[in-house]
Formats: sequence, C-alpha cells, structure tokens
Amino acid sequence: MDLLEHLTRTNADAAVIAQVRALMAQNEQNKQLQVQLAEKEFKIKALTLELAHHKRIRFGKASEVFSGDQLDLFNETADADLAALEEELQQLQGKRRAPRSRAGRQPLPPELPRIEHRHEPASCQCDACGRDLVKIGEDVSEQLDVEPARFFVHRHIRPQYACRGCETVTAAPIPPAVIDGGMAAPGLLAWVAVSKFADHLPLYRLEQIAARQGVPLARSTLAEWIGKLGVALQPLSDRLAALLRQRPCLHADETPVRQLDPGQGKTRQAYLWAYRSNRYDDGPPIIVFDYQSGRAGAHARAFLQGWRGHLMVDDYAGYKALFAGGVTELACLAHVRRKFFELHAANGSPIAAEALRRIAVLYAVEQQAAGMASAERLQLRQQHAKPALAELHAWLLATQRSVATGSGTGKAVEHALKRWAAVVRYADSGTLPIDNNAVENAIRPIAIGKKNWLFAGSERAGQRAAAIQTLLGTARLNGLDPLHWLASVLERLPTCPNNQIDSLLPFQNSTRP
Repeated sequence: MDLLEHLTRTNADAAVIAQVRALMAQNEQNKQLQVQLAEKEFKIKALTLELAHHKRIRFGKASEVFSGDQLDLFNETADADLAALEEELQQLQGKRRAPRSRAGRQPLPPELPRIEHRHEPASCQCDACGRDLVKIGEDVSEQLDVEPARFFVHRHIRPQYACRGCETVTAAPIPPAVIDGGMAAPGLLAWVAVSKFADHLPLYRLEQIAARQGVPLARSTLAEWIGKLGVALQPLSDRLAALLRQRPCLHADETPVRQLDPGQGKTRQAYLWAYRSNRYDDGPPIIVFDYQSGRAGAHARAFLQGWRGHLMVDDYAGYKALFAGGVTELACLAHVRRKFFELHAANGSPIAAEALRRIAVLYAVEQQAAGMASAERLQLRQQHAKPALAELHAWLLATQRSVATGSGTGKAVEHALKRWAAVVRYADSGTLPIDNNAVENAIRPIAIGKKNWLFAGSERAGQRAAAIQTLLGTARLNGLDPLHWLASVLERLPTCPNNQIDSLLPFQNSTRP
C-alpha cells in the first residue's frame, strides 16, 4: 500500500493529502527529467566521440587508396558530416553558435556583379537620450548567390527594303551559324556540350532542367545538336593532335569504356586513349583523347604516325613496339612506388617502408625543382636525384637477393629493376617528367564520369566524345572556362578561314581575327 492510499484511509486532512500528492508528482517528474538528462548526456558523449572520429579521419594523413576525385568526394562527405555533427551538438548543449570570423576567408571575385542591400536601423534617434544618430562608418559583409541556368531568346530582325524601280527586295544576309536554321544559339549549344562532356550529365537530365523553366528541349533535338557539333569541332581536335605530335615528350595512358553492341544486345569493351604534352615543354599544355575499339598497340602507333621522342607510359606491353621503332621509353616512378605502397598497406612491410622513404627523397627533389628553369632543374637532379637513384638501385639489388622470388616484396622489387633504365632516364634531363601522373590526372574525370553515362552508344559516338573531350580538357589545362571558350568558338567558327584555325584553339594566347 503506497503512502497516498494510506493517508486516504486514515481520513487525513485534505490539504495534507494534496500536498503529498503534489510532492509525489514532483518526484515522478524529477525522475523523468533525470532519465531525459541521462539520455541527453549519453547522446552528447556519443556525438562527441563520433565527431572526434570523423575529425581524425578527415584531417588525418590522406591515404593513397583514394584517387584525386575519390578523395575529393570523400572530403565533401566528411565535411558535411562534421558540420551536421557539430550542429547537433550545439543544439543538444543549448549553445548558440558564435559568428564565424571572416578574417581567413578568401575574398569573393571582384568581377562578379554586386547587388547591394542597405539595412538601416528602425530609428535614427538614440533609444537612451533621443538624440539624432550620426553615421560613423559601415559594416560590409558579402554572400555568394547563384542563379540557375537562365534561358532567354535572341530575336533577329532583318528589315526588308524594296526598290520600286528595279522591283527588287534587299535585306541583310542571315548570319552564318554552326547549325544552319537551328533555334539554338552558340551559348545554348555550348551549355549542352559542356554539361554532357565535362559535367557528365545525360541528355535526359538536361531535358528535365529545361522543362523546369518551361522550355521544351526534346532529347532527340539535343542529340541532333551534339552530333552536328561533333562534326563542326572535329577539325579543331585534329589540329590539337597535330600540334601535340610536334612535342618532343609525351605522356600516354588508356582507360576502358563500355560500348553498346546493338547486334548482340549487350556491351563490349572499347578504350579511350589519352596523350598529353609534357608540362616542362615549351608551349601551352595539350591533352588529346583517341577513342578506339580495342587496346592493341597498333592504335597507339596509328595515332602517333611515326612520331619520335620520349614517351612516358606504364608497363603495358602494347607500347613495346614503339620503343623498338625508335621512341625512347620513360617509366613512371609513381607506378614503382605504388607497388611498394600497396605492399606496405597490406602487411606493414618494413622493406616496403624503406622503399617508400627512398622514393620520397626523389620526389622532394622534384618539388624543390618545380619552379626552376630546365638548366637549373638538371643541375639539381644531377646533384641530388642521381646519387639517390644510385643508392636506391643498390638497395633494390641487395633486397632482391634476400627475398623470396614470387612473393609480394619480390614482385615489387622485380618490377622496379625490370624498368630501371627507363625509370632513371629523367635524371639526365631538365625537361623530362618523373612520372605519368599528368595524364592520369587528366583522364581521371572521364573515368569517374563514365559511371553516369555507363557506355558509349556507338563507335562514332565514342569518337565524337573523344574530340569534344579533347577540346574541353585542353581548355581546362590552359585555365580557360570551357563554357565561355566554347560559346565564343561556336560563334566565330562559321566565318573563320582554315588558315586561321589556330586562333580558335583553347590556348590563353590564341589570337582572335
């Protein structure tokens, strides 16, 4: 029997019973509050631990397991998770977030248009004494905003004039266009091409984006524009390939692409070959993509057309015929390093750790030489990289004798020694690259983007994509905005003479007619 029931049976004073009832209710409420507080403290501790874990992952040493774009994607997710966790903690702890300092923030680009919003106080009199307030300065803060793709119409009006005597009619000629009689202006064509080939958006998504603004753009129409653009832009891509073959040193790599095989009702494997100029060569950087149905070395030989020079590649056998025919092989030190990195990541091998340490010395020399002229870079390589390479080679030979043939360590050492002559070749020059990262970085966005478009619809579609990717990729390498550059080119292309085609190429110093 509880206390309240006992008091009721003993005919206790009603006021006493009411007071006891209130105390018991208060006690029950306190218990509930304690339970809620305990739950809240438990959640705060859990969120604090989770936040610490995410910070350790986000700001710890980056793993080479991630590629550049994968790491960017990981960082985006991690940053969003950290912000969400911190916000939840702020809410649970009942704290108000302090305004963030803008001292370390990069200023917004001055060329962007500004829309001013003036915020005056509700009254210009002092609340304390009633006197008029005097302006002594301004606090200015800026927020970045964006306006989605905005569709608008160019209306071309061509007055017609008649001669009563000759009975003729005169009017201004129709301006030439990339697509004659089409409704798409150069800006719209550029937006479609860049969205598809640089941002990897399928045409049906562009159709949906336009539909949200009441603009009907059928997929069939978009596809027709892309087909005609590919034909119009092919001469520019061919010109870039010709200029690339004039360079003395090139990078090469290839990535698989699925191609639709309608006759079989499935897809088959094709390849997108990439060729990039060496960043230490004179002239603007160039990246050229070549779509082929296979990975045979004959495709590389056909593209290079008898070219002679230094070619930086991985260990793929398809390039070997080129080296037998007069091309000088350069081997990628990053590939050599990757073998040891994977070994160290798998089992913490001390031999792999030592290899990574020695290779890091070589990359430290390259980092120091990054801004130097070729003669200075050569001198630095001779003084520091050559001795480090000799020591690494001697260490690899000694290690090879002490490890089992066919083991993970043995294979990593064998790979390095097998390609050693091509690995060390860069150290005797001030212009040759140390690795193949330049072309791998250029090809990676396409490798990521193909997860969106899944496959090429045909061999012709793959070749068209390669031509447009060549132009947009080279524009990016030269610091140009692909959208603005392509819109300008599509406006000028119909009237540009063949002997001035170089003025349309995506280079910073291209001259306009």
